[in-house]
Amino acid sequence: MPRFLRIVCSALLLLAAPARADEPTRIIAYVAGWSMPPVIEARKLTHINFAFARINGEGRMVFEDPGYDAAIRSLIALKRDNPALKVLISVGGWGADGFSEAALTDTSRERFAQSGIELLRRTGADGLDIDWEYPGQGVAGIRHRPEDKQNFTALLRTLRQRLNEASAAQGRKGGGRYLLTIASADREFFHFTEMERLHVLLDWVNVMGYDFFNSLTKTTGHHAGLYASPLAEPTDRNADASIRQHLAAGIPPRKLVLGVAFYGRRFAGVDPPNDGLNQRYEQFVDAPSYRQLAEELIDRQGFVRRWDDEAKAPFLWNGETRSFISYEDPQSIHIKADYVREHALGGMMFWELSQDHDGVLLNVIAESLSTPVP
Repeated sequence: MPRFLRIVCSALLLLAAPARADEPTRIIAYVAGWSMPPVIEARKLTHINFAFARINGEGRMVFEDPGYDAAIRSLIALKRDNPALKVLISVGGWGADGFSEAALTDTSRERFAQSGIELLRRTGADGLDIDWEYPGQGVAGIRHRPEDKQNFTALLRTLRQRLNEASAAQGRKGGGRYLLTIASADREFFHFTEMERLHVLLDWVNVMGYDFFNSLTKTTGHHAGLYASPLAEPTDRNADASIRQHLAAGIPPRKLVLGVAFYGRRFAGVDPPNDGLNQRYEQFVDAPSYRQLAEELIDRQGFVRRWDDEAKAPFLWNGETRSFISYEDPQSIHIKADYVREHALGGMMFWELSQDHDGVLLNVIAESLSTPVP
C-alpha cells in the first residue's frame, strides 16, 4: 500500500468511533429543558439527551435559556443513582437554524466544535448529539444550501477530532471518552447526507422512527408504525423500512438506535372509511402526549382503540367527531423492543420523557430489552 494511503487509513481509524461489543443495549431518553420531569428513574436509562442547545449568530453552541445549566446539572446528578449513566447535550431540533452556516467553512466548523467542547467542560456532560433537521432541506424553515451534504460530514469529522483531543487531554478513556451521535431520518435524509461515510465518525445513530404522518402529509396514517399498513401507499413510511435503509448504507446494527414516540398525532375532519386510517383529513390538530392519551382519550370521549396487526400499531377513532389519533402504546413498544433484539440493534430512544404516563412506556422498554432473545 502506498505511504499516503497508509496515512489516510490511519487517520480515519483514529477518527472512527470504536465499536464496543460489550456495551449494554442503550435506553436513551430525550429530556426537554422546558419540560423537566419531577422524577427520573435513572437506573432504567443508559443515556439522557438533554434538549436543546442552539446555534447563535456567531455559529456557537449555546443554551438560550439561562436555566438550562442548572437543568442539565440536575440530570448529571442522577449518576449518584446510576454511575454508568451518560448525559449528552442535544444541539438543534425542529426549526433550529444556523447549522448550514456553522458547517460551511473550516473556520466555522472549528468555532462550532470548540464551543461544543467549552459547553461540555462547563456543564460536565458526556458528549454531543447533533439534531440537524435537516441538511440540504428547508422543510423546517431553516437556511440550507446544496453544499450541506458534504459539509455535514466535514462538520462531524471536525467534532470527532476535537472531542477525541479533549478526551485525551482530560484522561477520558474507553467508554468514558466524549460521545458523538446524531438524530437521523429516512429517504431524502440520505439523499442530502453522506450516511455511508459519516457513520464511522459517530458512536451511534438515533433513528427517528416516528412523525411519518403529520401536518405535512395529505392523509392520516401511523406516525410511528413499525411496518406498512395494508392501506398504506407505496410512498408511505415506516420504521422497519427506515432501519433497512440505514443498514443498506453499511451502518452496523449496533450503531442503530430505534426511536419511538411518547406522543401521538391527532387529525380532525377525517374521511370515515377504515375507521379513519390512511384517509384524507381537514385539519391537523395537535400532538397529545401519551400521558394525556392514557388519562383522557384512550377509550374515552368517544374514542375507540383500534389495532393494525400488519403495521403493529394502535390508533384511536371517534366516528361521531371524525377524529383520528395515531400513537404508541405498551403493546406497540414491546413489539419494537423485540424487533431491536431480534435484529441486534443498539437499543431504543424516545422523545420525550415527560410525556410518559407514570413511567408505563419506559418500563416496557426497560423490561423488554432486558429479556433474553427467544
